Amino acid sequence: MDEQQLVRDCIKGRKRAQKAFYERFAPKMYAVCLRYAKDESLAKDFLQESFIRIFAHLKDFRFEGALEGWIRRIVVNVALENLRRPDVFKHILHLDMVSQTEYETHELQEQIDVAELMQLIQSMPTGFRTVFNLFAIEGYTHQEIGQLLNISEGTSKSQYARARQWLIQRLQKMR
Repeated sequence: MDEQQLVRDCIKGRKRAQKAFYERFAPKMYAVCLRYAKDESLAKDFLQESFIRIFAHLKDFRFEGALEGWIRRIVVNVALENLRRPDVFKHILHLDMVSQTEYETHELQEQIDVAELMQLIQSMPTGFRTVFNLFAIEGYTHQEIGQLLNISEGTSKSQYARARQWLIQRLQKMR
C-alpha cells in the first residue's frame, strides 16, 4: 500500500492501516527514541507518546515533504519535551569546559561497532546526549538547538564539546 493511501486509511480510523503504519515506522522511530532516552523503558514511553500524537495529527500532514521526516520531527519533539524539564540542564550548565581532544574518525570506526556506540550514547548524561543527538545525528544547528531547548547557542556548543569529549574518553578506555 502506498503512503498516501495508508495515511488516508489511518485518518478514516481503519485499524489494519493503523497497525501497518505503526509497523512500518515504529522500528526506525524507536531507534530515534533510544538516542534520547536513558533506557529502553523511557524510549518505549517516548515512542508511545509520539504515535499517539502522530495519529492525532495525521490529518494535518499534507504530503508536501517526506512522511518519515514529518514523523521523525514529532518523535524528536516528544523526546525533547520530556527532557526539557528545568532540572535537566541545571546540573551540567555550570561545569568547567573540558579541553577538546582530537580523535580520528576512522580509528573509532575500526574499534567499536554501532551497537556499542549506541550503548555509549545512551549512557551519556541527559544534557550531553540530547545536544549530541540533535547536532551530530539529527543535523540541527547550535542556534536551532538553543531555541528548541531554551538555552543559548554557546551553551549548546559547549554541551556538544563536552559530550564529544565524554564519548572520546569512554572510547579510549574501551581500547
